Amino acid sequence: MTLIIDCHGHYTVLPKGHDAWREEQKAAFKAGTPCPPYPDISDDEIRETIEANQLRLIKERGADLTIFSPRASAMAPHVGDEAVAKEWAIRCNDLIARVVGLFPETFVGVCMLPQSPKADMANSIAELERCVTELGFIGCNLNPDPGGGHFTHPPLTDRYWYPFYEKMVELDVPAMIHVSGSCNPAMHATGGYYIAADTVAFMQLLEGDLFKDFPTLRLIIPHGGGAVPYHWGRYRGLADMLKKPSLDTHLMNNIFFDTCVYHQPGIDLMADVIENKNILFGSEMVGAVRGIDPTTGHYFDDTKRYIDALEINEAERHAIFEGNARRVFPRLDRQLKERGL
Repeated sequence: MTLIIDCHGHYTVLPKGHDAWREEQKAAFKAGTPCPPYPDISDDEIRETIEANQLRLIKERGADLTIFSPRASAMAPHVGDEAVAKEWAIRCNDLIARVVGLFPETFVGVCMLPQSPKADMANSIAELERCVTELGFIGCNLNPDPGGGHFTHPPLTDRYWYPFYEKMVELDVPAMIHVSGSCNPAMHATGGYYIAADTVAFMQLLEGDLFKDFPTLRLIIPHGGGAVPYHWGRYRGLADMLKKPSLDTHLMNNIFFDTCVYHQPGIDLMADVIENKNILFGSEMVGAVRGIDPTTGHYFDDTKRYIDALEINEAERHAIFEGNARRVFPRLDRQLKERGL
């Protein structure tokens, strides 16, 4: 039996009090006044948001477990200052922990980080450690562009990031490379910024030698790896021109792509170009694209259908749905084994 593990889920329909407090937090920072206390949110409120949305769709579409993180577009570490980003990350991650506590068979937590653009990674290191060691989370979302669409941060190979990578390796957790909302009017968030950032991240890693310094570091590039699989020959050629090793040894022992590609031909291309061991099932549900594809009659983000339809053998399908996720998230593997799975 194969477990269907969705590596990419966000808590997008939230308790109203949580969203209202965020607006109060932003207003208080702007006015220079103390932030109001965080509201009491009942378990029933959380259950209602999950059961009516995420859990309903998971049951309808046949997934078993979702790796769950805060709403990506609302991470917004550029809002306010370090203190604002820190408290917002804590509140969002604690809410994920409560969801996991209420639905432990269905969700496992991944944290967002308080990456205030002008700060170093100290608060992010502390929050990662808290979430992993105290809340039982199994990974994080790492934002390569905390400023929100202007790409002013150093590349992911820069030593600015090294203290954080050291903590990731110590805790044995991966990161999904995931930006937040776009502050750049030239970049639509989910259609432009997300795909661009994924592609930029891959090229940054290609240009450097990060995995020589961190051979066990694991990074997931979501949304199907951005434009990378479609231009795989370009990146193989660039590796050669830049005198780098071939991509299979230079990057692909450490980089993984999810299946948040919302049509069958795109998934077919990915499975044909990218080695099976580097593909993790993901849907981004409930997220970027929520409508029904008029050419199929099915929801765009019902990505399990695309994997089911791939012309691959069952061992390969098992790897995409379960095996690769357990390799990339060893803390998940341990949790599942403790449950007899």
